[in-house]
Amino acid sequence: MSKIIQILMEETALNEPALRRIIYTAPSRYKTFYIPKRNGKNRRIEQPARELKAIQRVLVQKLLSTLPVHPSATAYRPGLSVRDNAARHAHNGPVLKFDFEDFFPSIRARDWRVYCEKKGLLETEEDIYLTQQIFFRREKGSSVLRLAIGAPSSPALSNILMWDIDAAIAEMIDGEQVSYTRYADDLTFSARRTGYLNGIEKGLRAILRSAGGPRLKINEEKTVLATKKFRRQVTGLILANDGHVSLGRDKKRLIRAAVHRETLGLLETSEREQLAGMLAYVNVAEPLFLARLKKKYGVEAIEELKKAVRPGNEPERP
Repeated sequence: MSKIIQILMEETALNEPALRRIIYTAPSRYKTFYIPKRNGKNRRIEQPARELKAIQRVLVQKLLSTLPVHPSATAYRPGLSVRDNAARHAHNGPVLKFDFEDFFPSIRARDWRVYCEKKGLLETEEDIYLTQQIFFRREKGSSVLRLAIGAPSSPALSNILMWDIDAAIAEMIDGEQVSYTRYADDLTFSARRTGYLNGIEKGLRAILRSAGGPRLKINEEKTVLATKKFRRQVTGLILANDGHVSLGRDKKRLIRAAVHRETLGLLETSEREQLAGMLAYVNVAEPLFLARLKKKYGVEAIEELKKAVRPGNEPERP
């Protein structure tokens, strides 16, 4: 029997025919909806059906959690956060940032197949095929299977499949002079001096061109070089010139004002949900600021407000 089927039978209590019916149609078992982003655009979410989501979660725990992730990858990892990502650059000077276009959808089922064959991960062709069906989504009218934004397995799988690219980048840089981290689709390089960052962009593009997979493209509009003379921002957080990581005064002022308005009952439902998401982000990014809000407005009020996050509208980086 397939190893994957056996694992799923043990963990879900579903029999083999039921599991195979779900798996064979899995790439089409998604509901698509949109949630507003703070920049005015919409974020597309592709949510797997309940039974598929349960299967994906089993394999995250039993399979994906055992696979290596490069140390430079800081997103979707237990014990790490946007703050940890930014902190690795806090004591440097200039910061060079890149962003990938359509990160999750650019990672395809064939990348997983290549990985499995290269690492000898799954013993049979059937198990590779079954996991491709489970982990990847098929767009209507397309034959290509891609990672879905909204599947519980996509974050872990993206980190796993980025190992070779992360390793090549880490090898390219001078680790004593340049720091590199990747938070999902955000790549950050920092150094003591701007000169150490010369050649990074050229080297990164060469790595992406030669990579066997995933096939990724740089978002040209989001490439940024910032020095200490300007505001240095990494994954939504400000790198202060004294080496500290902060939300920034302007953001704190807006959050404080929104909390005050909430205590007066002046926020609309959508504003309350947005504030709740922001407080969840604050809890990770700068917990001391959240503690000050609790001291001023009361622990119960803040905790109750944090519960207003709408499902599927988890906090995003500002």
